[in-house]
Amino acid sequence: MLKLLITRPIADPVLDQARSLFDVTVHAGGALSTRDCAQALATYDAILPTLGDAFTADAFAGDVRCKMLGNFGVGYNHIDTKAAAAAGVTVSNTPDVLTDATADIALTLLLATARRAGEGERMVRSAAWGGFDVKGLLGTHVTGKTLGVIGMGRIGQAIAARCHYGFGMDVVFHNRSPKVTAVPATQLGSLHEVMAAADFVVVATPGGAGTTKLIDADALAQMKPSGIFVNISRGEVVDEAALIAALEDGQITGAGLDVYENEPHVPERLRALENCVLLPHLGSATAETRQAMAQMALDNIIAWSEGRDPPQRVN
Repeated sequence: MLKLLITRPIADPVLDQARSLFDVTVHAGGALSTRDCAQALATYDAILPTLGDAFTADAFAGDVRCKMLGNFGVGYNHIDTKAAAAAGVTVSNTPDVLTDATADIALTLLLATARRAGEGERMVRSAAWGGFDVKGLLGTHVTGKTLGVIGMGRIGQAIAARCHYGFGMDVVFHNRSPKVTAVPATQLGSLHEVMAAADFVVVATPGGAGTTKLIDADALAQMKPSGIFVNISRGEVVDEAALIAALEDGQITGAGLDVYENEPHVPERLRALENCVLLPHLGSATAETRQAMAQMALDNIIAWSEGRDPPQRVN
């Protein structure tokens, strides 16, 4: 029986199926270091990893028994796919199944930041609320404003649809290649043009070397002082120090973040900001979505084990 490592506990029905087909080990100790990954690659026939597991080039440098990484997540920038391919390891991911859940989190952050919901909740919980105040915690109107989407893939388009049809927002976007969208939206010529035109900027690009620090100080400087910035993609897409400075200086009005540059570390300066709504990477965190992701990851591993090409193969 093939040996399978699952690097985080997953939904019970999927785990039960995995155990019926493979000799399964479940790692419950958090993210795997590069050294842990190297050892796992030398020990198991297949691995079901996720974000934070450091499958770097160094991890593939030693003996590699493993031939399949069925990644739990649409993003796989924690896996060096070129090194994996060179070592004869197939990599797959889990697209589509988390689109709606992640788009919903983008709207959660957009609305919560615009309406200062985080500040209000903290005020109530600390017993500092003194009752209705005509000028208390005045936020930013959302309906009818302009949304700027950075990265118009599946998730970007789902966010655009929610904002356009739900809140009557005009949509502009930046994408690395020309994109025709189902939702009415205008592709502008550059990232900076979108940052300047939008009242709300939502980043929905993939992670990886091509987008690292895509949102830097110069990009943030293009935003309106009333602008609100939301990131639900990957933390490294944003220059976190530049974003903190923009928020501290009042260069932009606020930010809503679900991802961070060095997760799970969140800088103290960021945590201290009242004009920032912070979530602990909840993009796909619904029971239905996480089970669907686990099932898709396992289905890819099963396909590989049966000699078929994994449906969501990425290398």
